[in-house]
Amino acid sequence: MAINRKLNTQELNRITIEQFKIAKKREVVVVLDNVRSGHNIGSAFRTADAFAIEAIYLCGICRVPPSAEIRKSALGAEESVTWRYFKESTQAVASLIEAGYRVVAVEQTLNSISLEHFTIEKERPYALVFGNEVKGVSQEVIDMCHSAVEIPQWGTKHSLNLSVAVGVTLWELVAKL
Repeated sequence: MAINRKLNTQELNRITIEQFKIAKKREVVVVLDNVRSGHNIGSAFRTADAFAIEAIYLCGICRVPPSAEIRKSALGAEESVTWRYFKESTQAVASLIEAGYRVVAVEQTLNSISLEHFTIEKERPYALVFGNEVKGVSQEVIDMCHSAVEIPQWGTKHSLNLSVAVGVTLWELVAKL
């Protein structure tokens, strides 16, 4: 048998949606601040499922399930991951702060911390706020956050697609947890 043989579906030992819903989750909430693309939202759902994230908060102009555009990239993760909708992102952030979450904007700000240097308190729940594809996280929301982290970049764009930013940031946070 080859060492690098691709695993088949049965060998992946995937759990069912019902098993996922009752499984222990990481105390992390992803907040999407006025994300316009249903494909990006769907990718966030799929990534949240992969890392067993507690919930996604969809805010403002975000599409909500059921949505064909979300489903296309979520591949059903919109059914496994808990989600809530808030008309205003500030409402979502305020509810998380009240519940004891450390709320972190994923944004390039004057005092943002490079993601690899971000330290966490393992016993504390976290919420990560990701912004609109063009405008980023709104300043009003940034003003409410405890801190901001940015993904280091060395090219000419200094921006990543939202779905990539969610994946990179969740990977780093979960690795630290």
